[in-house]
Amino acid sequence: MSAELDKILSDTESSMTKAISHLEAELVKIRAGKANPNMLDGIMADYYGNPTAINQVANISVLDARTISVQPWEKNMLQVIERAIIMANIGINPQNDGSVIRLFLPPLTEERRKELVKRCNGEGEHAKVAIRNIRRDSIEAIKKLQKDGLSEDVGKDGEKRIQDTTDKYIALVEKHLAAKEKEIMAV
Repeated sequence: MSAELDKILSDTESSMTKAISHLEAELVKIRAGKANPNMLDGIMADYYGNPTAINQVANISVLDARTISVQPWEKNMLQVIERAIIMANIGINPQNDGSVIRLFLPPLTEERRKELVKRCNGEGEHAKVAIRNIRRDSIEAIKKLQKDGLSEDVGKDGEKRIQDTTDKYIALVEKHLAAKEKEIMAV
């Protein structure tokens, strides 16, 4: 029985770690006024009929704090990549000079900063909900084990450990959100 409980606890921990990783990936995509090549992650361009990530068909580099350069490996991909960036609606208009696409990030207004912080908080809330759902599923699994013969004391101890893990990961979400908010609000 204890092996099953240990598996539930380790699965809970790994699932919550995945929720945090997802949050980190989403927060990177939220533009904080600084150019970051990860902003283009997840944007797909049509490469000979197959949707392909832009970083698989072009070299993406940061020229300065507010400029990203996208240099396709094939000239005929310029318009395709430009169209994909426009369709992704990341709030940046690509500038195509015939060989390189440049993305100029405008300075953020106070209103836009507050909007981005709200978006970050929304992502944080999604992560918290995911963590709480993992906690709920794990506690249900422990209750099922108790029905199958696990002692009540061991079950309660397992539930307490799951709650402690949940608290730890919720605090981690808060820490990530505070850091991102500080980054966004810095002028």
